[in-house]
Amino acid sequence: MIFMILDFSKMKFLKTLGLLVFVCFHYVESDGGDEDLKDEPKLKLNEKKAPLRAFTAAELAIYDGSNPDLPIYLSIKGAVFDVTEGKDYYGKGASYNALAGKDCTRAVAKWSLKEEDMTSDVTGLTDAEVKSLDEIFNDVYKAKYPIVGHMAFSIVRDDAIPLHRDGEL
Repeated sequence: MIFMILDFSKMKFLKTLGLLVFVCFHYVESDGGDEDLKDEPKLKLNEKKAPLRAFTAAELAIYDGSNPDLPIYLSIKGAVFDVTEGKDYYGKGASYNALAGKDCTRAVAKWSLKEEDMTSDVTGLTDAEVKSLDEIFNDVYKAKYPIVGHMAFSIVRDDAIPLHRDGEL
């Protein structure tokens, strides 16, 4: 009797709606099924109890590999990585020690160890250098080293009026 009340198009609609709800439910219950995201490296956050912290350039410089009792940190794209696991590369006297204790975003993009490239400034990088930076950031650093914090950048205009006089706070 109910089938007589509902015409066929309504039944077809209800069946389609039921199928859609079923598929959505199983999609949510699964990992999402997005194959593109499965290849994306997961961030390795600091597994210690301490929360992530903000580093100034001076604070980051302390973790340059010169003190064997401290971890070795470097920053790329504002993220501070603990690269102590790679101390053979980043430790004192090692081949990439020039990157340790610094924001080396530009240097990584340019594959440079020059002091003038140890900066977060990416102005003027070529498309190829930006692509290289992103690949190294994702495929090496995000994939291998834990993030322990971020850089505390302050953006100040060159023509800004100082809030205090020299020596006064």
